[in-house]
Amino acid sequence: MKKPVIYIHNLTKNFGKHIAVDRLNLEVFEGEVFGFLGPNGAGKSTTIRMLIGQISAHDGTATIFGHDVVKSRVAIHKRIGYLSGDMALDLNLTGKQYLHYMARLHGGVSEHVIKDLAHRLDCDLNKRIGALSRGNRQKIALISAVMHDPDMLILDEPTSGFDPLIQAEFNKIILDCKKRGKTVFISSHILSEVQHLCDRVGFIREGKLIQVGDMAELTKTTLKQVRVIFDDQADVSHIRAVRGVHDITVDGQHCMFKFGGHMHDLIDKLAELSVVDVAITDADLEELFMRYYQGSKK
Repeated sequence: MKKPVIYIHNLTKNFGKHIAVDRLNLEVFEGEVFGFLGPNGAGKSTTIRMLIGQISAHDGTATIFGHDVVKSRVAIHKRIGYLSGDMALDLNLTGKQYLHYMARLHGGVSEHVIKDLAHRLDCDLNKRIGALSRGNRQKIALISAVMHDPDMLILDEPTSGFDPLIQAEFNKIILDCKKRGKTVFISSHILSEVQHLCDRVGFIREGKLIQVGDMAELTKTTLKQVRVIFDDQADVSHIRAVRGVHDITVDGQHCMFKFGGHMHDLIDKLAELSVVDVAITDADLEELFMRYYQGSKK
């Protein structure tokens, strides 16, 4: 059985009367990509700031690689790469100067590695950081987080300001880390990002961890999305009669609905109708997210 590389027990953080993180318990295992999901203000960033030692917990404990995140902060930092969505960089340095400085702090990083990452992310390292857009600053911060080949990445809203092409390259970088046995902890509210990358996800709401599960299994527990195209105006009276059909919408020959019943019942009924095409897909992470956060104050 794998040992957790992140172990959190009853972790709690208050800001005055506000409980930002409330008795959080979580394990993240070696070699997995774990998604930490929640709306803004749910406690994601506060949890990460406690993990990397930026702030102290009021109660509970957390370890990384078996070491206490407070007592062994320096040793832990040597083995992780960290990126936040609003990383503070020295605006007077060029990207190259900043990365060379960070490379020296890590004990040296190959120039080839830095250039390769900059090329993959379409990042101009010769410009002063203060002259760059938020997205281009984030690219430099990402290079800084991964260039020393850390054993674990802790990424807090890592793709702020990225366009779709850079987002796709970011995904490749993370999946390559996973292939090499690295552990990745991603905090995000971008559902597509998490769904394509993560093995497991945890949902946090108002400081409480409300659900943790395998990505594939979680999506199977939700209603499937069904799209049917008829050869003429859609008559959905027969479909409505199938147990498990919900939220039917009709647009001409097109019919869409959610389904949570026995699949053979639906297939048998569709076989009786004049159907041109059928598409049945598992629900995506957005539906799960909305299910867990309906009624949330945050």
